[in-house]
Amino acid sequence: MHHVLLYSTFFIAICALFFGLYAGGRVAKVEKATKDLDWDSIANITGDLATLKKTIQTLNNRINGMHSPKLQEQELLAQLLTNQQKAKPNGKIIGG
Repeated sequence: MHHVLLYSTFFIAICALFFGLYAGGRVAKVEKATKDLDWDSIANITGDLATLKKTIQTLNNRINGMHSPKLQEQELLAQLLTNQQKAKPNGKIIGG
């Protein structure tokens, strides 16, 4: 039983070492990629992301029907109103 515990802790320590080296490599890669990045570039990227976000929100609203054109609704209401005015009763009782 003691050997299992000894070998399992050794295996976990080796895995932790490899995970640490992997994380360090990723951090070095990010630092290398952002080495020449200045504050003006960050501001431009932030503005571009805000514009892209607004465009995506508008598109999603159109897809969901929240930003549908109001012209069609107004035309339908006008047609309904004219149909109701044409179908006025003439004062005669029909039926019953």
